Amino acid sequence: MELLYGPIRDYAWGSRSAIATLQGRPVPSDGPEAELWLGAHPGAPAAVERDGTRVSLADVLAADPEHWLSTPVVNRFGTRLPFLLKVLAADAALSLQAHPDAKQARAGHAADLARPEGQRNYVDPYHKPELLVALSPFEALCGFRDPMESAAAIAAFGVPALEPVVAALRSGVPGLRSAVRTLLTWPGDDRAGLVAAVVAAPVDGPDAALARALAADYPADPGVLVALLLHHVRLAPGEAIWMPAGNLHAYLRGCGVEIMAASDNVLRGGLTPKRVDVDELLRVLRFEVLDEPVCAARPVGPGVDSWPVPVEDFALYRVTVGGDVPAVDLPVTGPRVVLCVSGSVTVDDGTGALTLGSGQAAVGGAAAGSVRIGGSGEAYVASSGLR
Repeated sequence: MELLYGPIRDYAWGSRSAIATLQGRPVPSDGPEAELWLGAHPGAPAAVERDGTRVSLADVLAADPEHWLSTPVVNRFGTRLPFLLKVLAADAALSLQAHPDAKQARAGHAADLARPEGQRNYVDPYHKPELLVALSPFEALCGFRDPMESAAAIAAFGVPALEPVVAALRSGVPGLRSAVRTLLTWPGDDRAGLVAAVVAAPVDGPDAALARALAADYPADPGVLVALLLHHVRLAPGEAIWMPAGNLHAYLRGCGVEIMAASDNVLRGGLTPKRVDVDELLRVLRFEVLDEPVCAARPVGPGVDSWPVPVEDFALYRVTVGGDVPAVDLPVTGPRVVLCVSGSVTVDDGTGALTLGSGQAAVGGAAAGSVRIGGSGEAYVASSGLR
């Protein structure tokens, strides 16, 4: 395996301490550090070292795809790494967003090729299901909750203009689409007044606190109200949320390990200065209640946990070694990326051992077979979900 050097994306909502602390760098960092990308996505590919020079992992994979990816992965996904591993660190809310399924992504990307660049929604023809595992306490909005709960929350503000939204929600799941459309298409001149009326309402409780917190950053964005239609979850370290296609969500704050299909297709609905296409978002959204957004880890063996997901693009494992579990043999298939998040771990795929400290990552090819992880620390291992 080889050291993998991942670029850091400096989105405005990023933390100035979380990724720096993970990597043992001075805190605070010079600016926001939102995501550490550990993959071969063309938007920001990681790199490996060749003769003292860092070379894009995407180029390395393209030069020998069978060795790095395996024949089954190439047959299923082509000559590209099908997953992207990230560290995500948020100090402010990300946009309200959803991702298309595979069929929608292919069709949307094909149609967008005929549109001006500024009017495109689909940057690639791939879906983007994603799993996030908390490294710290983590807050997120994910999936629609019971519409009756949402109706009660919005009715409590006592804002007459919102009565049609409350009525739609009281009709149950069939009214979700109407409620979301009404809010996201609210007349532009009235948006600031609507949010101000909600913030000024003499209401206490978690829903009111959430609305006020979001309104502080987005005082004229009806996404503040749409947020109240979603589950507001608080993850403990090790807990995860699984976001399949079509589920509206937004991460609020905290640090986590995120793995997703290697795509950058995002359809936004609010809480962002970026482009919003309400019609396209409504087309891909699943207007259904997400019964249980939080996923607990499942033990796979001594020192190994996983979060099974119903896609073949990726699998994610957490490996904890030291004490009673001095080493773990992980029979992963396909390409693999290992990220150390605490302590020190040694990774060996039979071609030579490599020691990783906190915040360091390694990449290995499918041809090497299983990975042995020892030492004293915690690591996340990403690989293909093909079996």
